[in-house]
Amino acid sequence: MRQFKTIAAGLTAAALLTAGPARAQAVPDPMTALLEHPPYDALHPAGTPRTDDHAVAAQPGTVADPMAAAVQPQDGAAARDDLAQAAPNPEFGDLPDGPGAEETYYQCVACHSTAIIRQQRVTDARWDYLWQWMVEAQGMVEPDEETKRVILAYLKQHFSSER
Repeated sequence: MRQFKTIAAGLTAAALLTAGPARAQAVPDPMTALLEHPPYDALHPAGTPRTDDHAVAAQPGTVADPMAAAVQPQDGAAARDDLAQAAPNPEFGDLPDGPGAEETYYQCVACHSTAIIRQQRVTDARWDYLWQWMVEAQGMVEPDEETKRVILAYLKQHFSSER
């Protein structure tokens, strides 16, 4: 009986070794989708030159208006007054100027670019949830309560779906 187990184990090993390598399932690369379809950026829609674009700067007399798309309705929707009035500040990653822009910039760019912020249009309650998620699940260092209040007020003012 012992020989039978040894032979059976040997045959199983031989069958596995001669079967060839297992094929891995093809998993789509999520970053490929970003290259083909970049995230929506209200301040720099597709085809609009960025203010820091070297090709635009090299063309004399060319002035790029990063707010052009923000003041025009998207898909028939009314233009957002808060974005139309607040110019992007290149010192703070093109976040709209306003109270809390600096605090928001320094708190957020420690982990991600401002493009992530600028593309958001979520509810005020979702901003509160995202803040807790970033602290608890992502390890974001939470600032003092006053700074937190200023940042969340800024995000809700400029990047909320409720305004």
